[in-house]
Amino acid sequence: MTNPDDADEAGGSGDADGGSADGRGGDAALVAALRDAEAVLFGEFELSHGGTSEYYVDKYRFETDPRCLELIAAAFADRVGDAKLAGVALGAVPLVAATAVETGRPYVIARKAAKEYGTGNRIEGELTDGEAVVVLEDIATTGQSAVDAVEALREAGAVVDRVLVVVDREEGARELLADHGVELEALLTASDLLADADR
Repeated sequence: MTNPDDADEAGGSGDADGGSADGRGGDAALVAALRDAEAVLFGEFELSHGGTSEYYVDKYRFETDPRCLELIAAAFADRVGDAKLAGVALGAVPLVAATAVETGRPYVIARKAAKEYGTGNRIEGELTDGEAVVVLEDIATTGQSAVDAVEALREAGAVVDRVLVVVDREEGARELLADHGVELEALLTASDLLADADR
């Protein structure tokens, strides 16, 4: 059984050319790009939250592919509005950096835990108390890592009510985030990626 390092997060919805108001309706170009990058794998995979899956979305394959990054950054840029960007370390850092270049806007990085050396920060970058922030994530499964980032940002003084994700695995992340007053908007869902896929 395969056990990738960060297999917890993998699925989503939305249209990179606009999408619907609830964030549903995948973009065909982005689906094709992820498949071309061989980021959608089939087999038996163990996920970091303890579950198993017959498919796996390898975020490191799409986050290191220039075409995927280009499409993701453009789609995120259409959705972020006036909020400051925040990326969840480690996986979302390439995504938030590419989106910052696309929008010309600075960003912060939310660590999973405060580092034990240097500044000891959990939030890296400049953040003003009361500033609106939108969190960018790679893949959402249970949504717990996104919730942790939202809580850390709120503790640092940010106002956070949205998380944008590349892929929503449709396994409870949307509901968990809603319980914390956060709306999940996904560029793609697992359903988008698995439709008509060669297995």
